[in-house]
Amino acid sequence: MGILGIGTDLVHIPRIAALLVRQPHRLPRRVLSPFEHPLWHALQSSEQRVRFVAVRWAVKEAAYKALYPTFIPTWKELSYLPPPSDTRGKPSLLFLPSSDRKASHGVKLHVSVTHDGEYAIASVVAERVP
Repeated sequence: MGILGIGTDLVHIPRIAALLVRQPHRLPRRVLSPFEHPLWHALQSSEQRVRFVAVRWAVKEAAYKALYPTFIPTWKELSYLPPPSDTRGKPSLLFLPSSDRKASHGVKLHVSVTHDGEYAIASVVAERVP
């Protein structure tokens, strides 16, 4: 076991809001994984949707930094998911590469996210596991 890499990213939430106003469906289609789309569609307010996309942008950028150059993930191969509603667990970050890419076996991702006011910050540690 050992650390494969670490990554951090900071997102200015108003920038994401402006992108969503100009092209409300393009950014979510590009950035969100198949697991994240239903969660995004279930959100009622535009403010919730903006924050949702901003957090995932930060998480995925941080994960890319932590995994590179061993892995080069795409946006949709990473999924930041809330804990199951029946638990008091933490959110999880999944790396599920498409079948024609290098498998992610032996990698565990640890993620921490915070958002306040106009900013969202994510940190990711990629760990090699047996």
